[in-house]
Amino acid sequence: MRRRLLFPLALWLALGRLARAETSDTEPQEQAPPHTTVSMAQMQAALAQRFPLRYPVPGLLNLDLQTPRLQLLPQQNRLGASMAVEAAGPALQRSHQGMFTVDFALRYEASDTTIRAYRLHLSQLQFPSLQPSVVALLNSYAPALAEQALLEVVLYRLRPQDLALADGLGMQPGSLTVTERGVVVGLVPKPL
Repeated sequence: MRRRLLFPLALWLALGRLARAETSDTEPQEQAPPHTTVSMAQMQAALAQRFPLRYPVPGLLNLDLQTPRLQLLPQQNRLGASMAVEAAGPALQRSHQGMFTVDFALRYEASDTTIRAYRLHLSQLQFPSLQPSVVALLNSYAPALAEQALLEVVLYRLRPQDLALADGLGMQPGSLTVTERGVVVGLVPKPL
């Protein structure tokens, strides 16, 4: 019986000494605040499930939006999205391919544990094959189109397993920070 207890105890003591020796040789490191990271691939896959989308302009044209390609913008703490657009309908007489680019901030919605786009900014709308007057007309619809397509769109839903450890520690998602590796979801103590 004593042998069964002595071996794990000796192993535990040896590992403890080894760990103390390693940490005493190195300078103390600042511990990162608790967080979880959502990768670009995770957000892109979640977003792909909601596209393509069609927006009709009655009697004039239809705008078909393809899945956006996301881009991390860590210097601005925002995400960018480039989206292929097809415009077709009676006003255009044929189909035209274009592209629009937006950037947006992120917010966390606690009621359904989602990361959402907000504070949308339309950067660029291009339709190379259209006349400038038609592009000007589309530009008048572009901000509303961008808002309908992406404002408050769910980019990612945190799964129960993403939050299990945080819940166990009495923490919840707080800040969202865009980094080179994805979106870092900072964890903060739950209110009492």
